[in-house]
Amino acid sequence: MKQRLALFGGSFDPIHIGHTIVAEYAMHSLAAEKVVFIPAKRSPHKHVFPVASDRHRMAMIQLAIRGKEQFEMSDCELKRGDPSYTLDTINEFNRAYGSKAELFWLVGADVIRDLDRWYHVEELMDRCTICVMVRAGYPRPDFSILLGSLKQERVKQLDNSVIETPMIDISSSEIRTRLAGGKEVNGLVCPSVLAYIRENSLYSVENNPIKGGF
Repeated sequence: MKQRLALFGGSFDPIHIGHTIVAEYAMHSLAAEKVVFIPAKRSPHKHVFPVASDRHRMAMIQLAIRGKEQFEMSDCELKRGDPSYTLDTINEFNRAYGSKAELFWLVGADVIRDLDRWYHVEELMDRCTICVMVRAGYPRPDFSILLGSLKQERVKQLDNSVIETPMIDISSSEIRTRLAGGKEVNGLVCPSVLAYIRENSLYSVENNPIKGGF
């Protein structure tokens, strides 16, 4: 029987409790053995880099998943040259695990509008299952907008791979804004991550340009 791995990519700038909650929910929904958090150096669809350095984001992820045996972190995208594509990451995991594993790539519903512009997206869908996470209370994405750029069976595949997650209304950009404004973020990030942010003076006004990010 194949090992089922859920891969969760993102900026994680910073990682917050919403990330870990939806990751655990998706893991159980997919009956996956583990979730691998994969911090990105920079999304190919964004022109800016994360505010926190690679080192700091990795440290915060490690703190957030400490003690959770089914959570891991991979720095494979940070080691790769820019830009780094999801297909490169999937190929790397396929080489590492071969036919022993089935791979699932977790994404938020907001990526649907750009999915047809992903690098070799049809090849990517051959090599892994893209799972679209939808927050409770929000409508399912309209996958029909992809018809014309993706084959009908691909669109159906996406529609069949939706994972409904709990309603967690938190974003990394909101956390950065609150920190830059001197506001509390207790309950939004785990205590050890918050202590690390304060200890290293991350997301202060001078180094916190307002950018989006889940």
